[in-house]
Amino acid sequence: MAKGKVWLITGCSTGFGRDLAQAVLERGDRVVVTARNVESVRDLVRGREGQAIAVALDVTDREQAEGAVHEAERAFGTIDVLVNNAGIGYFGAIEESEEDEVRKMFEVNVFGLARMIHLVLPGMRTRRRGHIVNIASIGGLRAFPAVGYYNATKFAVVGLSEALALETAPFGVKVTIVEPSGFRTDWAGRSANEAPNEIADYAETAGANRRTLRKASGHQPGDPKRAAAAIIAAVEAEQPPLHLLLGKGALKGARWKLEMLKEQIDAWEPTTVGADFPS
Repeated sequence: MAKGKVWLITGCSTGFGRDLAQAVLERGDRVVVTARNVESVRDLVRGREGQAIAVALDVTDREQAEGAVHEAERAFGTIDVLVNNAGIGYFGAIEESEEDEVRKMFEVNVFGLARMIHLVLPGMRTRRRGHIVNIASIGGLRAFPAVGYYNATKFAVVGLSEALALETAPFGVKVTIVEPSGFRTDWAGRSANEAPNEIADYAETAGANRRTLRKASGHQPGDPKRAAAAIIAAVEAEQPPLHLLLGKGALKGARWKLEMLKEQIDAWEPTTVGADFPS
């Protein structure tokens, strides 16, 4: 990918979004840097007039989303790479989880992400080029206790992205799903709410994992700056991956899921094929 591409990155105040925006700017590409609180990203664009703009964007707000895309196109004429990074977490066993909090997470992680795709894709389709990068999680490939509804949002992102890739391939728009394991972002810190009431029966499953995730916050093995470099490398690739795993934990988790699926599929093969009408 030649320098000078235009990136629109959601959720740049912290974590992957911030480090990716910095890395892309250092390459000399142009960036639309967004955050719910635009003041939190002013420092990223300061002194980079003509190369970067800061735009207020809450992906759950349709007017702000439309405005961000309009501002990007007004400033730079195009959007070459959309990175759907904005997202939140929520901790609690399925039974413990509050419906309002779960719906809020789906609005950000799924419907907000989809809104940005709907707004940016027509231009990419017309130009017959572009790249959509959706930040999912290893939790979108395999599930963990205490984050079942978060898993559900990321499974949704993976499914949507796989279908999108099949639909857009004929006209040159590429799709990459980024699936990290534990990285030193704020995902498990202040940005993740949790169920207020714990049920004792889940103490050794959801309860234990909830505390493990909270305790690990800020000490995860993943380096967001290295993740940013990996995402850029994927976007630069002539044939970018549909699934980009990041971190040893992600690799381990994905391989566990593949082995588990194969074992169960093979064990139940006669029952599976026996469900069809006889040939």
